[in-house]
Amino acid sequence: MPTEELRAMGAVSGIASGFSPRAAAGPVSPAADAEGPYAMELLGRVSYGRLATSMRAMPFVAPARHIVRGCGVVLRIHRGFGYHRACNGSVVAYGADSFDSGGRTMWSVQCTGMAKIVQPTDDELLLFGDEPLRADGERFEPVYMRLEPQFATVHTLDYLEEQLNQHSE
Repeated sequence: MPTEELRAMGAVSGIASGFSPRAAAGPVSPAADAEGPYAMELLGRVSYGRLATSMRAMPFVAPARHIVRGCGVVLRIHRGFGYHRACNGSVVAYGADSFDSGGRTMWSVQCTGMAKIVQPTDDELLLFGDEPLRADGERFEPVYMRLEPQFATVHTLDYLEEQLNQHSE
């Protein structure tokens, strides 16, 4: 969907500056934020993204599987990375995109908020589907976190023609 249409829907108001007129009035829940519902809808279209925070003052980005649950996101990462210890109770960013879709309009979503280790419900485990067999050569051991975004942003890239996924010659 072209940026103009998204903006008309109120889905991308204030993206460039991060300013949201509703947020300027004070803290709001993700559901009340104009970008929040649309960001959750877009996240529901892809399965994987990138979790980012810092550990001992060093930033890191880790791959994660996600499912959207209401106004929040439940993440599954490999326990062996150890990143869940840095994320639990801390502010994290989570992003996903459609950049490999090859379409005319591509989007990127970023959510920022507090992460908390959780035990997923049986229904959530079904939504996650199969676990990877290995992560960096080790047997995959899942750990789950819930992210309640305090804010979400949606960015789009509009092209005249469909973009092919060419990464090298």
